[in-house]
Amino acid sequence: MAINTAHAEKHHTAYLTYVFVWLALTVLTLITIWVSYIDFGVLNIIVALSVASVKASLVALFFMHLKYEDTMTWVFVLYPLGLLALLIGLTISDVFYR
Repeated sequence: MAINTAHAEKHHTAYLTYVFVWLALTVLTLITIWVSYIDFGVLNIIVALSVASVKASLVALFFMHLKYEDTMTWVFVLYPLGLLALLIGLTISDVFYR
């Protein structure tokens, strides 16, 4: 069984990139801790989910190598995220219009 090294060499991410992503995740974790002590009122959940979404995106793009995947893989990634957004949106509309 031959190993496809062309694909691995074509999309090789430099170690420095991983260091920068790790630093960004560390800073975002510190921001998460910092904002947990601040009362934003009804915006608490939006701030928390925004920081968590950025962190999850960094992990998925760089550590899970989604940045270099083909279109079909992106369909399988974005479709469940769209369904999640639909579920959250319908739940919010149900809560607000009761």
